[in-house]
Amino acid sequence: MPDKPVYLDNAAATRVDDRVVDAMMPYFLEKYAVATSEFAYSQGIEAREALDGARAALGAKLNAKPEEFIFTSGSAESSNIAIKGVALALGEKKGRHIIVSKIEDFPVLHSARALERQGFRVTYLETDGEGVVNPDKLREAIAPDTILVSIQHANQEIGTVQDIAQIGRICHEKDVLFHTDATHTFPRIEIDTRKVPVDLISIAAHTIHGPKGIGGLYFRQGTRIAKWMDGGFQEFDLRGGLENIPGAIGFAKAVELITPEETRRIQELRDRLIDRILAEIPDTTLNGHRTQRVPQNANISFHYVEGESVTLHLDMRGFAVSTGSACFSRSLEGSHVIYGIGGDHERAHGSMRMTLGRYNTIEEVDAIVAALAEVVKELRLISPLGRDKEK
Repeated sequence: MPDKPVYLDNAAATRVDDRVVDAMMPYFLEKYAVATSEFAYSQGIEAREALDGARAALGAKLNAKPEEFIFTSGSAESSNIAIKGVALALGEKKGRHIIVSKIEDFPVLHSARALERQGFRVTYLETDGEGVVNPDKLREAIAPDTILVSIQHANQEIGTVQDIAQIGRICHEKDVLFHTDATHTFPRIEIDTRKVPVDLISIAAHTIHGPKGIGGLYFRQGTRIAKWMDGGFQEFDLRGGLENIPGAIGFAKAVELITPEETRRIQELRDRLIDRILAEIPDTTLNGHRTQRVPQNANISFHYVEGESVTLHLDMRGFAVSTGSACFSRSLEGSHVIYGIGGDHERAHGSMRMTLGRYNTIEEVDAIVAALAEVVKELRLISPLGRDKEK
């Protein structure tokens, strides 16, 4: 058992960096005014300037103008605004058809399903066995009444990265808006909005050692979005509600702290983790693309065992990971992503996601491989399917 708990679920949430907390603290205790206009009191002006500075910093990371970026409560709200906002703006004027991939995260999938209940037509695009969208299939799916395509930059479970530049070109050739959920790539994989033809991008801070409850939406200038959540006139009148200034400051600081060197180190840890598991633990399958993959993600199915059991045994040994098992899902369904790439019940329920972050070490990677080898062997010995494999 490791000396301290080993956290390997950084795709769900990350430890907030101390430097991020330090940057946020003054906006809780000293500069806590509402971000008012320049005609109001000085504390409000100071808050407004801080918010605008954070907006400019995040926009610059996307090579976008500050007025093309709004703050939200997270990537879920960003995707809701993008998808439902476009549907409300264009549904009665251009068409009522939307395209998403089958393996999108729930904010996109559930937004699409909500629109279906309102009479929109949704195409759920298949992927190949590694989770890659076929551009030809996308081109075939676009119809005269298609108003929006939403394809994630990288998958939340298996880590496969899509070629959003090619997808964007197809969409723009067909005069269709393109939204991507970049929660698991930004800013570790560059998106230059002046080079990549993407109209809307959802991002969030909780996956990059920033605070929970803050995200953002990039929208290309001229993109038509109807206001989805009513309230005041904040965020260019696209999102009503009091701005989360400490969160915005923390988000900008978290992005500032991400370096190419750190991302390379995390990718090296990921490769070591995947290579050792596949080499040392028999009857395992890597889920997702081997190289076209976010730097921090390893998702592996361990055959003949339940992911729930593996996760609980690892937890008792001090390791935190996540599983695609239905027992760990409130919906009581196995991973829709593993099913979406052609996996069967066993592969979905035996899948485990291990995601790395700033504070993980090579010693932790080696420790979890050793723990996994013990746990999987023990569980297979009591499994009717795995018993013969371990003899």
